[in-house]
Amino acid sequence: MTAAATNAYKHVSYLWDDAAAAKLSPAEALIYRSNLLGSDQRITNTGGGNTSAKIAEKDPLSGAETEVLWVKGSGGDLRTSVLANFSSLYQDKLLSLQKVYAAAPAKGIKTEAEDRMVGLFNHCTFNLNPRATSIDTPLHSFVPFKHVDHMHPNAVIAVAAAKRSQELTKEIYGDELGWVPWMRPGFELGLEMQKRCQENPKLKGLLMSQHGFISWADTNKGCYDTTLTLIEKAARFIEARDKGEKTFGGAKHQALEPVKRDAVLVEILPWLRGQVSKKAKQIGTVHSDPTILRFVNANDAPRLAELGTSCPDHFLRTKIKPLYVAWNPQAEDVAALKAKLTAGIEQYRKDYAAYYARCKRANSPAMRDPNPTVILIPGVGMIAFGKTKSESRVTAEFYNCAVEVMRGAEAIDTYIALPEQEAFDIEYWLLEEAKLKRMPPENEFARDIVVVIGAGNGIGKATAHRIAKEGAHVVCADLGLDVANVTAKELTDKLGQGIGVAGTGISACGPAIGLAVDITKRESVKELLAQTVLAYGGIDHLIVTAGVFVAPDRTGHITEQQWRFTMDVNVLGSYIVGDEARNVWQAQGLQGTLVLTTSVNGVVGKKGSVGYDVSKAAANHLVRELAIELAPLVRVNAIAPATVVAGSTMFPRDRVIASLVKYEIAFAESETTESLRDKLAGFYAQRTLTKSPITPDDQAEVAVFLASKRSSKTVGQVINVDGGLHEAFQR
Repeated sequence: MTAAATNAYKHVSYLWDDAAAAKLSPAEALIYRSNLLGSDQRITNTGGGNTSAKIAEKDPLSGAETEVLWVKGSGGDLRTSVLANFSSLYQDKLLSLQKVYAAAPAKGIKTEAEDRMVGLFNHCTFNLNPRATSIDTPLHSFVPFKHVDHMHPNAVIAVAAAKRSQELTKEIYGDELGWVPWMRPGFELGLEMQKRCQENPKLKGLLMSQHGFISWADTNKGCYDTTLTLIEKAARFIEARDKGEKTFGGAKHQALEPVKRDAVLVEILPWLRGQVSKKAKQIGTVHSDPTILRFVNANDAPRLAELGTSCPDHFLRTKIKPLYVAWNPQAEDVAALKAKLTAGIEQYRKDYAAYYARCKRANSPAMRDPNPTVILIPGVGMIAFGKTKSESRVTAEFYNCAVEVMRGAEAIDTYIALPEQEAFDIEYWLLEEAKLKRMPPENEFARDIVVVIGAGNGIGKATAHRIAKEGAHVVCADLGLDVANVTAKELTDKLGQGIGVAGTGISACGPAIGLAVDITKRESVKELLAQTVLAYGGIDHLIVTAGVFVAPDRTGHITEQQWRFTMDVNVLGSYIVGDEARNVWQAQGLQGTLVLTTSVNGVVGKKGSVGYDVSKAAANHLVRELAIELAPLVRVNAIAPATVVAGSTMFPRDRVIASLVKYEIAFAESETTESLRDKLAGFYAQRTLTKSPITPDDQAEVAVFLASKRSSKTVGQVINVDGGLHEAFQR
């Protein structure tokens, strides 16, 4: 980056590298520009905006050169996009659709004719590209420039959402940026932009009232430079008028210290999750950065929150408005907060139903979930909800952007939200509904939060992987934080971190996290559950695979201290976990499960493992006792493995050797541990009816089944997963 570029941009990051761009094909250069724009949240929000380039391509049928519009497709994210996220369409065919539209007997904004054009985009597809086209495609096609950016920067949306938006656009940009009134994205807006370009060929872009802006150029770099320059001008205009300490009317409350804030959140989050999950389970994200704290603590927060958001991208996730709770963090307690949340949520549902009733049309889809997705609490910050962690992080990010839009608009003028009917027509647009219906069915555990204790190795690691495959958000807990983090990283690498950049502390996590826990210590278990609540908002399922087998000496004995340790881990630990989790489950009021791990040794007496066997017999009865205590909200069951040697920390070399000696299996001290394990596993397999070794994956399959709705009528049971040991048959 040149020194001139450094001085030109203060409010956006200028990242263009001429040398890097020069090596790229035209399509690759579009992706390069898109990724640079998407990487700066001040330029556009996650999943928001789109970019395009009109590129000369070889027609696969005729072999002739043809102009192709490459434009970010529906549902993509600029920061992470690759070429597969872009639609490709014949530019001449897109332009020919104007004649088709013009011939419609009844046309205009929000008409059936306009919506019908979206389906015709598919007939313009170049080279069988399967990427679904964006509703914004006409905006890019009809603008007569090679490169087009449509961004949602907070600074420009602040101008777009100001009461004097048109006058301010002229004041900031002169003749280089035009202004168009609010129009729903679509064919008509594309035609309007084409008209503005024809009327004034010198325009560098257009500000779309209460939406965002679009900019263009005939070169890739030129478009990037224009986009950043236009954003920078708006940001500097706002900065010069920023109200400082008087922003949002000045502070009314003070933020709580982080430790106290987390204590409040741990107390209210499971209960709050239960309240907003009456229709479908939600995953939470806590966001308490300086931007959101300044807003929720301000005098003007109630007024502005009630207005709702402006940019369509924002309110599709944040709903028509957030729920603001008028709680005084310095003078009121958590009980008062819960009471105000209860009243607030009830009123929010009524308000949402009334909004739907006022605005619905004859063909509107049925009313969606009336619960808030954004909750604002003075002193604490924002709690956002979504169907997945990624969705809730995006929701939090978008409302954070909305707050910055309000700050900018209030600095230069007065903030206004999108008119209620216009917001409804976006939220309940039939095209949006059709897109929702095309989405694949959710995985079995997609909305669930699952804690796997013992996830660092063996059965626990296999279980974490298996349930994550079904969409679960997984807390990988283990005595060793390092091995817990390894499993969590494996899951995150496989599933992806997800989009969205919001979240404070541990709540900024993805689909899996690693945490340390010692289940024999109640305070350690409390901390595990507290961190899980802060990360995701609650807990649905707890699967305990942690256990210990103390290898006896070669005479078959263990010490009294080892006896106590065995009982503490295998029995007391599972009780503490269930007893502490009870508080979270009861606060949520949502159905949950607790799956423990015992052993067939609990019903088969034998020599050389008396401490372990007795502990597992006690654990079997603990399952039955907890099943009664936690019913009807929580189902408690257990898996009872037998001799799972592979990948198990319970079979260190000394235990394997002790077992080989006990069963008089020949071995050499020089053999590797894995070789000795294979010998022992083979011996154990021959004792079963199936003659097959028992693996961690076998155990994981049953553990996940017991946590699922498929076992909804199974309670208080211990399921053997032992390959068929007749000695352990139920009696």
